[in-house]
Amino acid sequence: MQGRYFTLEQALALLPRLTELLTALQEARRALQAQDQAVTERYERRVRGNGHVQGGEELARQQAELAAGVEALKEQVAAIEALGCVLKDLDTGLVDFPALREGREVYLCWRLGEPTIAWWHDLDTGFAGRQPL
Repeated sequence: MQGRYFTLEQALALLPRLTELLTALQEARRALQAQDQAVTERYERRVRGNGHVQGGEELARQQAELAAGVEALKEQVAAIEALGCVLKDLDTGLVDFPALREGREVYLCWRLGEPTIAWWHDLDTGFAGRQPL
């Protein structure tokens, strides 16, 4: 494990910031996915229409924009993990907080939209092994 352990109070104090970061990250990811789909569909139509793609410079520019967007997403994930928590699933906003419970390492478990941290699980059981605090 990382070496830093959260108390429940410390983890709870991060929820407003995490809510903000995760919401922005999910929105940025959706926008990037929509942009990727639009670029793909546009160029697939061109290839089907004439057997080749014209406007290679435009395609290269758009691909570079997508790559920059992916890097920005990675930076946002790193900012979340720099807080000491572990982003487990971006789609659901699932976050684990390393903690000690009865002398052993566990995760406090929270998902975006939940009003508080009410769950924990062992390191190897994941979301399916969540137990109430």
